[in-house]
Amino acid sequence: MMTPRVAVLSFLAGGLALAGAGALRAQEGVIRVDVNLVRILATVKTADGRLVGALDKADFELSDNGAKQEIAVFERETDQPLNVTLLIDNSGSTAKELKYEVESVNRFLRVFVGEGNAKDAIALYTFNWEVRKLAHFTRNIGTLEQRLKGIKGEAGTSLYDAIYLAAGELEGRDGRKVIVVVTDGGDTTSSKDFHAALKAAHLADALIYSILVMPITNDAGRNIGGENALTTLGQRTGGRVFAPAIGAELDRAFIDILKELRTQYLIGYYPKNVPLTKNPFHTVAVKVNRPDLRVSARNGYYGEYEGGTKPARGRVSNAPWRRE
Repeated sequence: MMTPRVAVLSFLAGGLALAGAGALRAQEGVIRVDVNLVRILATVKTADGRLVGALDKADFELSDNGAKQEIAVFERETDQPLNVTLLIDNSGSTAKELKYEVESVNRFLRVFVGEGNAKDAIALYTFNWEVRKLAHFTRNIGTLEQRLKGIKGEAGTSLYDAIYLAAGELEGRDGRKVIVVVTDGGDTTSSKDFHAALKAAHLADALIYSILVMPITNDAGRNIGGENALTTLGQRTGGRVFAPAIGAELDRAFIDILKELRTQYLIGYYPKNVPLTKNPFHTVAVKVNRPDLRVSARNGYYGEYEGGTKPARGRVSNAPWRRE
């Protein structure tokens, strides 16, 4: 394997919440009132998978570390700008299908730019043994399509590095943040692991949607570990995994992602009387008062904890990285 060139990236510290920080201790080391606004993006579906976009604030309940919270901000089918980071796996195992993937991605890009908020933007990365940033956040279709030309499959799959680095660049952006990964599953060359990638996504408040291409039907040959990791990343951030065949099903997966993003609820609350633990990760549960509906939302955020304050937002990475 080639030796990856190493670059040190410093990411600006961002805010997990929208308002200024401050805390009032109610019981020493146990309960605090945090004035930071925590934002949750939620998707609601029926049991058979149909999107539900007409619920009201009163239909939702949420808790932070088990303590019920009052919803302060509620937007149905929010139109807040979308920041989408698209990560394309161009490892050697994907080489055969890359042409078809790129064609489907191009169709997705044209639909993405052609509808929605005029401030929506997309960034483009590829990853194999290294992570390459092909385009910063833009709405210029010509630029994106040009950068996609000539992508070739090479050895290695640095999936977790790609998520980690992309999440870092999403942190400081306004609006909703989404990572879409097109991959055949698995990770072979990352310097970061699953937990670092998931934490980075949580710190950026980013949803992770994965499109698992070329799923092998024979369980003996399928990378179940890679599939399970992608499924968990989706569940814990509020996204999910698709497993389409190349062709119309792949196009449909991209369109379904856009439909979900256009039908999201934005729910915000100011944490109050939240029991603190030694773990800085706060567990958030979002529910609706109808048993026939299912909610997808991130399962928590990093905040204050017993004996400490919020973790530092900035970080330095030594992961393989190259800018085009």
